[in-house]
Amino acid sequence: MNWFKRKSYPEFWEVYKSSFQRRQAQNIEEIRFVVFDTETTGLDTKHDRILSIGCVAIEGLKIKVSNQLELYLKQEKFNADTVKIHGLLKEGKLLKVEEPEAVKLFLEYIKNAVLVAHHAAFDVAMINTSLRRIGLPKLKNKVLDTGHIFQKTKLDTSKTHFGLDELSNRFKIPLHDRHTASGDAYITALLFLKLISKLNKNTELKVRDLERTHKRIGLL
Repeated sequence: MNWFKRKSYPEFWEVYKSSFQRRQAQNIEEIRFVVFDTETTGLDTKHDRILSIGCVAIEGLKIKVSNQLELYLKQEKFNADTVKIHGLLKEGKLLKVEEPEAVKLFLEYIKNAVLVAHHAAFDVAMINTSLRRIGLPKLKNKVLDTGHIFQKTKLDTSKTHFGLDELSNRFKIPLHDRHTASGDAYITALLFLKLISKLNKNTELKVRDLERTHKRIGLL
């Protein structure tokens, strides 16, 4: 982490940043989306740590099963209470990488893709905290939240917060590998495509049509 001491940025950050110099398509069929999820030691975005990151790409509105990223991080902090949720032990047999290497691999994978997550503010905040810890700026990608996108369908206006389990059941999406980062990323990708299908019937959707329209409050 010599860049941290020099207050300069490593090459992988500069490569990531340069990917945004290319003009990105607005038609959703031409955009590369990366659906991602994090499993963490808890819900405190300042003090908890990322345990794993799962990503899957969507191109041409199709899930690219062969284009996935799954990372497990070495656990500097351990919370035994959350193991029953994500199943990740402090040691175990999984190949784990240090946080700086995980961040590097994540940025190399996402490039300038539009990021998608369920309750995205939390996952983005966790990634940004990791970036800040190693002396790097925040993510530059556009971010979409499947919870917000569901609200745009107006299929249910009874409340503003819908969990991933609830929406998966509504759209008959199997909950395989739930509460693993890769499993949740894949479930969210299926949900995203189903929501797009609902919204795409009468209009040619652009990314701006999927973004949160009211004033942003909170982590993003």
